[in-house]
Amino acid sequence: MRNETIAVHGGFDRDPTTRAVAVPIYQTVAYEFDSAEHGAALFNLEVEGHRYSRISNPTTAVLEKRVAALEGGLEALCVSTGQAALHYAMLNVADVGRNVVSVPQLYGTTHTMFAHFLPRLGINVRLAASDQADAIEALIDNDTRAVYCESVGNPAGNMCDLASLAAVAHRHGVPLIVDNTVATPILLRPFEHGADIVIHSLTKFMGGHGTTLGGAIVDSGRFDWKAQGTRYPMFNEPDASYHGLVYTDHFGPAAFIARARSVYLRTTGSALSPMSAFLLLQGIETVAVRVDRHVENARLVAEFLRDDPRVQFVNYAGFPESPHYLLAQKYLDGRACSLLTFGVAGGFEGGMRFYNALKLVKRLVNLGDAKSLACHPASTTHRQMSAAEQRTAGVLPETIRLSVGIEHSDDIIADLDQAMNCAAVGG
Repeated sequence: MRNETIAVHGGFDRDPTTRAVAVPIYQTVAYEFDSAEHGAALFNLEVEGHRYSRISNPTTAVLEKRVAALEGGLEALCVSTGQAALHYAMLNVADVGRNVVSVPQLYGTTHTMFAHFLPRLGINVRLAASDQADAIEALIDNDTRAVYCESVGNPAGNMCDLASLAAVAHRHGVPLIVDNTVATPILLRPFEHGADIVIHSLTKFMGGHGTTLGGAIVDSGRFDWKAQGTRYPMFNEPDASYHGLVYTDHFGPAAFIARARSVYLRTTGSALSPMSAFLLLQGIETVAVRVDRHVENARLVAEFLRDDPRVQFVNYAGFPESPHYLLAQKYLDGRACSLLTFGVAGGFEGGMRFYNALKLVKRLVNLGDAKSLACHPASTTHRQMSAAEQRTAGVLPETIRLSVGIEHSDDIIADLDQAMNCAAVGG
């Protein structure tokens, strides 16, 4: 099936008991065992089934199958937020004393996790000077356990050359982990370009309505954890916390998701509620339709901004003059994403005046909503970073991040126009 069809039907046909064609909400904490022996078999992972909704749930299982199918992956694990998904993915590959090499253009909270949180757990994240493959390769050593990037940077809007980064990672025997939140599998499927693990904040475009938090880890099933056994003993040696289970022996190519579920979700509990899984499934049914409208509206908005003398710059990968234009042609089939940044005259103060004058466009820090959303990163998502760190991440004092929604494009443009008038008068 094509992605438009997977978004509606993936992972579910009908409920076997009631024959319902809508995915039921299994609002339950636990599941009855047939016997003590059946319970033991479930906890030994010898048979399939659900034990406790912190570990798995039938509603969430459909969401996991659908997200995995959309990305063309083998298995997925859905958790409470995108940050929880990122956290689990990092812990699943890197032990104390090891490192991950990352591009510098990162979502603000991801930067905080990489620069401050993971190092306190003994995992060092090395931020490269740029998103170029040679800059990444220069930081890889024998203790490196993964290469990380955002397929489309938030908020920088940069595009990473996934094939080049995958080649570098694989040359050194480590996986490429990609956050594909902004592009979505509708525009880009990183596994088709060599990525091994994909991360999503389902809160954004996949859910699409600004109502529900959720995250996902998707495994391609193609990285050979067993062949790199000395680097990844957690997959290839008996797990003392799980009665000596060896994940690669028991789960084969599905070892990554099985370990993330059995070790991190089961133990630390960032579980997605069944109701949230249900709501995210409703959003995913229309993701392909929404992304088409998002992309077209963003093109019209970007063209308006580029032609306006009150605007100092526009970062939009759909313009031939963009440094990311050729990568957008290669990876997005020429369709630039609906996340873009621009700057109005007047620096930090001008950006703030513009931001405060918005009426239709909502001032908040989400993206990927049906509604158009604006963020002033220097004062919000990237406020904890120094000016130099902000600039490296693609954030200038006047930068406005715009997530273009699915309203009529004329109404979006009219609101941007009046806000720029207010910013100019205030200056």
